[in-house]
This record gives sequence, structure tokens and C-alpha cells, in this order.
Amino acid sequence: MDGQFTTLMDEIGRKARAAALELACAGAERKNAALLSAADAIWTRRQEIFDANSMDCAAGEAKGLSAAMLDRLRLDDHRLRGIVDSLRMIAESKDPVGRVLAEWDRPNGLHIKRVSTPIGVIGVIYESRPNVTADAGALALKSGNAVILRGGSESFETSEVIHSCMVEGLKAAGLPEAAIQLIPTRDREMVTAMLQAVAHIDVIVPRGGKGLVGLVQKEARVPVFAHLEGICHVYADRDADLEKARAVVLNSKTRRTGICGSAECLLIDWQFYTKHGAVLIEDLIAAGVEVRTEGELLKIKGTKRAAPDDFGREFLDMIIAAKLVDGVDQAIAHIRKYGSQHTEAILTEKDETAERFFNELDSAILLRNASTQFADGGEFGMGAEIGIATGKMHARGPVGAEQLCSFKYLVTGNGTVRT
Repeated sequence: MDGQFTTLMDEIGRKARAAALELACAGAERKNAALLSAADAIWTRRQEIFDANSMDCAAGEAKGLSAAMLDRLRLDDHRLRGIVDSLRMIAESKDPVGRVLAEWDRPNGLHIKRVSTPIGVIGVIYESRPNVTADAGALALKSGNAVILRGGSESFETSEVIHSCMVEGLKAAGLPEAAIQLIPTRDREMVTAMLQAVAHIDVIVPRGGKGLVGLVQKEARVPVFAHLEGICHVYADRDADLEKARAVVLNSKTRRTGICGSAECLLIDWQFYTKHGAVLIEDLIAAGVEVRTEGELLKIKGTKRAAPDDFGREFLDMIIAAKLVDGVDQAIAHIRKYGSQHTEAILTEKDETAERFFNELDSAILLRNASTQFADGGEFGMGAEIGIATGKMHARGPVGAEQLCSFKYLVTGNGTVRT
């Protein structure tokens, strides 16, 4: 790796570590004031943000980005208002730092408390989505962490303006500007520098496609909160309500196809299919979705034969795999084989079936009679998320401010000694 990038990483890392020490002791009022000031700055400077975003989108189109990637990149009034509202919601949420997680007394006279603390310095590496610049900065700040952001080259111009608005908020609240830093170059060598920066970064959060996340998991020397893919399933059980199932299946696939919570596989119970026919498949086809399937479902007009790798594939497009299964046990077995432990939904009115689905699958998010598109920290009431984690570390599912905290033990005695 080029020495200039190591030097730059050291400089950014030292500033972040110093800022993290100050943030760990900052009160909730100052952190919240910074977030509210940043929200105001983003809305005040929205035309500047839109101009930068137009430049990024034009460059992305010229580069041949997919429609899904361009959708992730593009900002409009509604999406920018969502960023502003998210910052304000995070400011209004409870401060996660200093919470007493557990407290107990020991027979030896010790009083023990487990208290939440910031992790330290968070590194976030992301593609396309400029909203991550605000969301990650805000969640790190709320949880008392400094953050180093490495946005995708596709969103470079937009991210720079949003980042400067976040810094405005920090300055207004008297907090260190280095609390939220944006890597100032598009060069991919800085990704490698971050992944090896064990002296400066405590955890890395990758936010992007399989290629990026796989690279991070393979090369990182720093611990990682990550999900590799969002291969989300919807299972229509024999006891599903037809109208609920139609609404949830269509929304799970078509609301936004380029997000990790978009459904990629529909499993239909044979008894549901016998009773209601091809309605779920026909709804998808009518909405413009390409349905790739096998066996009996290929008799439905407009379906296409699935390739062997279509089950277990993240399409991020108006494409879905579909299959008939014989009951919840087969559905669970299929999801265990092909899923990515991200998000799965069951459509059923039978409590026992839903309970088995919930108990026997180990995905980070499991839903009943609700769209997989709810796999989102904002929808969970976290204000925003820094990503969806599918690993088995303490941060799992939507990673919000609370999940960006560790803990320590505070132990009080009275001249207590161990015999």
C-alpha cells in the first residue's frame, strides 16, 4: 500500500481517537444540539445537495450504473426530508450511553453495575447511498463514538456536501469537528488502509453489495459488523389470509427492489396454491416482476424457468424466484439452505405455525404478516441504522445507536478484600 495513504489514515485516525475521548464524556444535550443543527443545515443547503447529487447521478449514468444503484444514489425532496427527519428522530431518542444494563449485589459485599459505553471509533465503508453519510454520522455521534466515513465514488460529491452540514452541527454545539470525518479521496487504497487500521478503528461497518462486503470480511484486520447479502424470503402458508398475502408479497418485492430488505424468493404452500390458485404469481407479473420458477408454477402464463442459482440469489431488481413447498417444515428447510440470515416473512393466521417459523429460523429479522421492506432501523423506531448485521455478535439486525455501544462493569466495595 502506498505510504501516502498510510500517512493519511494515521492522521485521520489520531484525530478520530482524540475526538472519541471527548465525545465519550459529552452530555446528551450537546450531542442532540449538534444533530438538530446538522438537520437544519441540510435543509437550508438542500439546493446545494441536489446540485451535487445531479453531478453524481450524471456520472453514474455515464459509467453504466444499474437502475437499482442509481435509485440508491438519487435524492429528491422526499428523500432529503427523510434524512432531516431521521436526524431529528435520533436527537429525540434516549441517549444510549451510561444506561445501567444490569445491577446486582454479591454476598461478599460488592455492588456491581453493567453500564453502556461507546465503542470508540467506527469506520463505515459504503456504496452509492449518500444518506449513509448523515445516518452513520448521526448514530455514531449519538452513541458517543467518532466515525470515519468512506463513501462510494459514485456518491462522492453529494456526500461531501452532506458531511459539511454534519460538521456545521458539530461546530455549533462546540464538539470536535473530527468526530465525523469523511475520507477526502476516491482512491480505493483508502479502503485497504481503513481495514488495516487496528490502532485507530475499533469496528468496521460495510454498507453495500456482495463484492464490497466480501472484500471487507476477507481483508479486514478490524472487527466487522456486516451482512453479505439480503436473500429475503416470503412464505405463504396454507393458513394465510389471501388479501393480506397479496398485499405483503407485492410490497415485499416491488416497493423498492434495490434495498437489502427486498424479497428475493416467494415460497407458496401447496394447499394455499390449491385453494387460491396462481393469484400471488399473477399479481407480481402484472406489476412487472419477472418470476423465475420450476415445476407446476411454470404452467402460469408469463413465468420463466429458474436457473439452478436463482434460489439463493440477491437480484436487487424486478425479479423474484418462486417455488411450491409442502408445509412450513419444507419452507424452513429451503430458507436454511438458500437464505442469508437477513429477513424472512411468514404469512399465516395460525399461531402455532408462526411460532415454529420464528423458533426454527435464525435470521436476524423474522416477520409475521408484514412486508420484508420493514427490515430497516427507521421503521424499528431507531431513527436510522448504520446497516443490517447478520452475524452473531452483539449487534444483530438493524444497527442503531444502542448497538454501537459496548459496556463496562462498575464495581463498588467498602474496603472489601478477597479471601
